[in-house]
Amino acid sequence: MNDQRPSNPLQRILRSLGPAIITASVVLGPGSILSASKIGHSYQYQMIWVLVIAVIMMIAMTAMSARLGIQLKGTICDELASRAGRPIAAATGIILFLIAACFQFSNNLGVLAAVEPFIDKDSNISLGIIIGMNVFIIMALYGFKHLYGHIEKLMKLLVGIMMVAFAINLFQVKPDWLAALSGFIPSIPEGTFETILPKWDASAGKVTDNMTPLVALYATTFSVAGAFYQSYLVRQKGWTRSDLKQGLTDSVLGISALGLITMMVLITAAKVLYHNPDVTTLGSVTDVAKSLEPAFGKSAMIIFSLGIFAGAFSSFLVNAMIGGSILADGFGLGGYIDLKWPKLFTVLALLVGMAVAIFTKTQGKAPVGLIIFAQSLTVLGIPMLAIAMLWLATRADMKGENKIPAWMKILGFIGLFSSVFLALRTAVKLILPLING
Repeated sequence: MNDQRPSNPLQRILRSLGPAIITASVVLGPGSILSASKIGHSYQYQMIWVLVIAVIMMIAMTAMSARLGIQLKGTICDELASRAGRPIAAATGIILFLIAACFQFSNNLGVLAAVEPFIDKDSNISLGIIIGMNVFIIMALYGFKHLYGHIEKLMKLLVGIMMVAFAINLFQVKPDWLAALSGFIPSIPEGTFETILPKWDASAGKVTDNMTPLVALYATTFSVAGAFYQSYLVRQKGWTRSDLKQGLTDSVLGISALGLITMMVLITAAKVLYHNPDVTTLGSVTDVAKSLEPAFGKSAMIIFSLGIFAGAFSSFLVNAMIGGSILADGFGLGGYIDLKWPKLFTVLALLVGMAVAIFTKTQGKAPVGLIIFAQSLTVLGIPMLAIAMLWLATRADMKGENKIPAWMKILGFIGLFSSVFLALRTAVKLILPLING
């Protein structure tokens, strides 16, 4: 750690920022933007409080992960291997890699969705963008040394672009600020929680779930996988025990930026899309961007698409990096992105995502089997990551100067229960069609 620190407190804070900005950048992707837009479309401002709760949970889990990264002798996977056995660490790495690789295709398509309104629908152009983007990232992985510093700077730039782009749209649409403030007060619209779990609609022959938009908003903001990787990022940043306060500041500010950007998208959608007869469904972020054009002109769509691009590209890079790094570390091959095996596994995640994205574009549909497989992995994998962090945080040797603050552990356990509940809902959705099919 460099001891030449700025004397100005604000400069110290800004300099300390980095790991949580990277975490926020992977969480804030096309899925977050689309789910926030759907909530604004369906509930206007009423569900802002759900986002606030998700942000608080994410801050706690990210801050706890940061402390583990600073205070533990090795990485989380190292500690799992030494305390519970290498198979547990390897299983953690494999599951997280498979989840990241399976969903990587959606990040490819998210970047493409940001530029599709402005390009010819010729499939060759789309395929060229997907291939070119992956080749560029792979070349960057092997072309730069000390990758963490470059990635941190890039993610700060992309988060800044999102902040500015979505703020411009927000003030352009002139929302009802008093109504938006009322959304911080918990309320439950009628019919929202008719059933806690998904159910089978025999007449329609499909699963119905009134809570899908809310669950999506919470799940795309409170990302256990993103928080898990925070412990690796603070180690790559070079933080030590003297940086524990900076670690908390970084988590609060970085994840708050995630929440603020998501909230701006939600409020913009609430103003533009709520009760808008011209908008019936939102199938993608492209639909959200196009919905701004009739009322606010092409410039609004361009600015919103710029924010979408920044969000999708940041998720595209960091998601693959998380999968590759944790897989390598799970097998004891190192978890830092500058090392050989994390790079190779990151490239593998990129190639899997690119191949599936190309298949989706050429076939005109997403691979349902792969999506079901990835969803099945989340049922086991996401709670497993939360359990691993909380197990290490509550070990008998985590006391004295190593003690994790009680509020982090309490909110961490609440986060674990919520992740188990989300996993249960996913399992029910997967099982119901098999039972009734």
